[in-house]
Amino acid sequence: MKTVTLGLRASRGGAIVVAVDIERNAPHAALSSFIPTAIESDRLALEPYHVAAELAYDPTEKNLAEAAAAVREGRKRQDELAAAGLRIVVRQLNDVGFASSAAALLVNRAGWVTDLLRYSLATPEHPAVAEGLAVREAFRHALRENNLRFVEVDEKTLRADGASQLRVTTLDLDARLKALGSTVGRPWRKEQKLACLAAWTTAARR
Repeated sequence: MKTVTLGLRASRGGAIVVAVDIERNAPHAALSSFIPTAIESDRLALEPYHVAAELAYDPTEKNLAEAAAAVREGRKRQDELAAAGLRIVVRQLNDVGFASSAAALLVNRAGWVTDLLRYSLATPEHPAVAEGLAVREAFRHALRENNLRFVEVDEKTLRADGASQLRVTTLDLDARLKALGSTVGRPWRKEQKLACLAAWTTAARR
């Protein structure tokens, strides 16, 4: 079986996953998909920190306990869906002759936030940030559950770092990323290209 590296970009509601294999030093996009971390109408899994912030609007001890319990349940559902969805993707790749050998998870500089509940309750703007960080954590769990080794890649510097590593200009890199989408179809937007590049550069280093 050919080996592929997965690139994942998490956001509210799930993660884009792109699988890349390299043959004769040329990348090929084998799959582009989306793994949800919430089913339709399940708001608790979709945005547990928004729910928690509403519950804790009146910060009594009881309300804070309810907020923490809501986050635990919402995060549990996210973890389960992420792990199950990633398992399906790995199986789909196996069915067409690809073995998933490693993964790259895109991150950003908000990783300093460790207590997402406390962070979410600090100001009304924070829950939106926490939702994305929670989904990212769900995919860390999913990767471990699926026994996939992974690295974390800084999204902010990925394009410049990728061009340097691959020894191409950023314009050439953009053109190659655009062309890679032709094998997996639409959508092939910025998010898919970032996941693809994360997988490509990780595979190239290996």
